[in-house]
Parts: sequence; C-alpha cells; structure tokens
Amino acid sequence: MPLKAFRGPKVWLWRWRRNPLKRRADVVEAWVVLGACLLTVLAGVLSGLAAAGSVEDGLARERAAWRPAVARVVTQVPGSSPASSSHASSGERIWAKVRWTAADGSAHTGQIRVEPGSRPDTPVTVWTDPQGHLVTRPTTASEAAFRSALIGLLVGLSAAAVPFVGGLAVRGRLERHRMDAWDTEWARLGPQWGRMV
Repeated sequence: MPLKAFRGPKVWLWRWRRNPLKRRADVVEAWVVLGACLLTVLAGVLSGLAAAGSVEDGLARERAAWRPAVARVVTQVPGSSPASSSHASSGERIWAKVRWTAADGSAHTGQIRVEPGSRPDTPVTVWTDPQGHLVTRPTTASEAAFRSALIGLLVGLSAAAVPFVGGLAVRGRLERHRMDAWDTEWARLGPQWGRMV
C-alpha cells in the first residue's frame, strides 16, 4: 500500500497523451513498443497456425495413403535357443528380414523388428506407402492433433521471438540514445545550476 502512494495511479496509454515534457524520442519509443507487440502476436499466431495446419495435413495424407500389409519372416530369428532367452524375457524385438507383396503385385524385402524366436514364414504386419516401400505406422488422429499442436506452438513461439527481440533491441538503442542526450544536456546545464544557487 505505501508503494502505491509513491508511484501514483497507473495511467493507461500515457505515451500518447499530450505532455509538454514529452520528446520526439518518447513518441518513437511508444510506436516501437506498440509495433513490436503487434508483430510479436501476429507472427506467433499466424506462423503457429500455419505450421500446425501443415503438419496436420501431412499426417492426414499419410493416414490416407499408408496401408498395412502382411509380410513373412524370411529366416529363423534368434531367441528360441537357451543362449538367447534373455531377449525373450526382456521383451525386446529383434531386426529380421521380411518379404511382402505390394498392392501392384511387386515383391519387396526389408528389415523390421519382430518377436524373438520367430520362425521362417511367420506373418507380421508392416506398413507400406503407395509404392510398396516400408514406412512407420501412421499416427492416429489424436496423435496427429497433439503433434501438430505442439509443433505449431514451438514454431509460433520461435517466430514471435524475432519481432520481440528486435523490438527490445531497438528500444534499448533508443534508451541509450536518450541517456546520451541527457548526459549532453546535463554537461551543458549542470554547471549553470551552481551559479543560480
């Protein structure tokens, strides 16, 4: 409560009020602060929304285009012997070569992780793109929404940082210029005060 008595009431938009003591530098600083604030909000919101929409569209295209296929294990996968029983007990999956037939009838082979001890010709599910190449499982709609929101937030914050930091830099430069001007004025007028007393 006592602190408020020293500060006085808060006046909104004081930088734009008429004041005979207000200098040109004060007006410039007011516009710099306003412009930096507006650019920070606009850049953050627009770039964040654009990034989130782009990621969401890309993940939706993947969900629409990528399809599951049944692949067959080509060779015996280690894990059935006692020496490799630690793999089975830990639940780790092991890289193995598999083959599958794409929708166009072409045969493909690739490496995926399968259960330890899988025998040749064991069926496993793989995800393929329209050309029949292996891809990861596409994200679900809820995973895609979370990922796009997170990426949109990060991109928005990064984009907003540019005008924010730029505004701080310009404001700091104006502050230094104002302090230099005050030093110059004080050097000129300060000695006269001693004569007046």
